[in-house]
Amino acid sequence: MDKHGTMTAGNHAALWHGRFEDGPDAQAVSFETSIHVDERMALDDIQGSRAHAEMLACTKIITRGEADSIIQGLDSIRNDLESGALAIDYSAEDIHSFIEATLTDRIGEAGKKVHTGRSRNDQIALDERLYLRRVVPELQQQILNLIRMLADTAAKHTHSLMPGFTHMQHAQPVTLAHHLCAWAWMFSRDYGRLGDALSRISLSPIGACALAGSGLPLDRKLEAELLGFKGATQNSLDSVSDRDYCIELSSAFALLQTHLSRCCEEIVLWSTTEFSFIDLSERWSTGSSIMPQKKNPDFAELIRGRTGKVYGDLFALLTMMKGLPLAYDRDMQEDKESLFDAFDTVSSCLSVFVQMVSTARWNTQRMAAACEDGYLNATDVADYLVSKGMPFRTAHGVSARAVRLALKKDLRLEDLTLEEFKSCSELIEEDIYTFITPEACVSSRRTEGGPAPECVDRQIELLRKFASGEEK
Repeated sequence: MDKHGTMTAGNHAALWHGRFEDGPDAQAVSFETSIHVDERMALDDIQGSRAHAEMLACTKIITRGEADSIIQGLDSIRNDLESGALAIDYSAEDIHSFIEATLTDRIGEAGKKVHTGRSRNDQIALDERLYLRRVVPELQQQILNLIRMLADTAAKHTHSLMPGFTHMQHAQPVTLAHHLCAWAWMFSRDYGRLGDALSRISLSPIGACALAGSGLPLDRKLEAELLGFKGATQNSLDSVSDRDYCIELSSAFALLQTHLSRCCEEIVLWSTTEFSFIDLSERWSTGSSIMPQKKNPDFAELIRGRTGKVYGDLFALLTMMKGLPLAYDRDMQEDKESLFDAFDTVSSCLSVFVQMVSTARWNTQRMAAACEDGYLNATDVADYLVSKGMPFRTAHGVSARAVRLALKKDLRLEDLTLEEFKSCSELIEEDIYTFITPEACVSSRRTEGGPAPECVDRQIELLRKFASGEEK
């Protein structure tokens, strides 16, 4: 107990100290310790050690009584960590050392047997997989919550017209619902990528030991089964040198952050005076220290800005691994800080993004008015002529002539007279005017995935099913 009544593990020698007569320099210890980073895997380390002790007993490498003592001791450590009765001792080299030393303090000699038939090399590979298997589904649930929110918001705006853009120029009219569904489908792919990456960490590395397995009669398949894995990894060298799963998941985090950043870029643009498509809640905006009128989209900008952190984490992992020979090298200790930072950043950005978008107000009148500018219905003039039998390439030229004529007269296409339209093509009749309204332009696009309200309704239905787990 410390002076506050909290139990601590005390100072314990490093697990590898037996080879050395002198202890490491204090600065060396500070430089190489990882417990401040890997402490978040404490419960995962305990889970792995419980299964390891059970396997050791089943293979009669240790006695049943020793295994039971180890398991009970580990359970007491877990309970005390969760309740706060046990504080992590940051003088320990890493979380494995802390837990093993605490276990030995509590149960005596039996605690020294928990590391039989394993190395920290396969132990950390196991802990990382257990940790990721535990927290990545939580991130996936955040994505589902986001998709659900976007689908619910879209359902209110299936008839809310807005310009669609290419090259940041007015292109064709769509609806806000159609645009929000586009966001949602991006995130649905992120959900799937995370699931794909998780499927590749479904094999247990424990028992690979340092690099060459063990001469003890370990049952790796049993231990994998106890831990809920599909099986054991097939090569001991690869088992301890593999960090593909860190890189793959960090890549998925980076792409997810890319999607958040793209959405936030649009939110920043749409919140400007020039666009005024969206009005962010005051709870998710900030002001200016000098200009009292300002309402800044800082949270969207911060999400966009933190994308660089996630990219940096991914590149740090790739760079760390690019020159490492098999099997384990201490460079690989640096994987966790980048991996955890990428995860934490994406998770926090997702949480903020959901709150920011769900509390925003949409200026549908301003969006609809923007559809009147930029000749968004020019393609529909061409489609109209195609419906009259004209080849599309010819119709494209006719529509372009109509646009040039409207530009010269500073008119919208729909403001041209029938005679002016006919000067471009005799095929154009009075019905052109009902064909090229923004509403008609949107409603006519009924191809699957298009912006017509009934098509978007179908998308919303599919997204809601996806978010509820019905279609994955």
